Amino acid sequence: MSDTPVDNSKRTWLIASTCAGAVGAGFVATPFVSSFQPSERAKAAGAAVEVDISALNPGEKLTVEWRGKPVWIMKRSPEQLASLKKIEGQLADPASDRTAYPTPEYAKNGHRSIKPEIMVAVGICTHLGCSPGDKFATGAQPSLPDDWAGGFLCACHGSTFDLAGRVFKNKPAPDNLEVPPHMYLSDTKLIIGEDKKA
Repeated sequence: MSDTPVDNSKRTWLIASTCAGAVGAGFVATPFVSSFQPSERAKAAGAAVEVDISALNPGEKLTVEWRGKPVWIMKRSPEQLASLKKIEGQLADPASDRTAYPTPEYAKNGHRSIKPEIMVAVGICTHLGCSPGDKFATGAQPSLPDDWAGGFLCACHGSTFDLAGRVFKNKPAPDNLEVPPHMYLSDTKLIIGEDKKA
């Protein structure tokens, strides 16, 4: 064993520099580790969206964004609601039985909604993800049948949907438009992204 005396000043500097290095490493690592957490924007993208529909008139539609998707909210007129029953024989899945885009139980009806007059649907075609356009006017029009009762047309490949988001037979789109989870907070406010079962 060596009897060399330990230089106390070197020991103090060694301990101090080691501690300073550890603290510095902690400061450097903190932003790196926190970068793995979802950003506020990412958290907001998955959050539920509250919508005031008090200004929505019959025949009008508004679009909100939920999880990066356009969600349509449409107030259907009595005539538009009546047309839904008349065309059921022309639809590929009138009762929304297919499961690729499961329809919530509260929307498994002829109008595919909680309140008959209010349609809530994700505005993305189930074929290749395009966004169909509004074709609310009835009657013959380019790319539509002569007895068109109003609905949506995906111009990319010709898929047509009724005013409940149900796809017509023999179209490229394999399924009805998705009905997102939603519920009413009051008669004029609804929330997209949450329902009573969530």
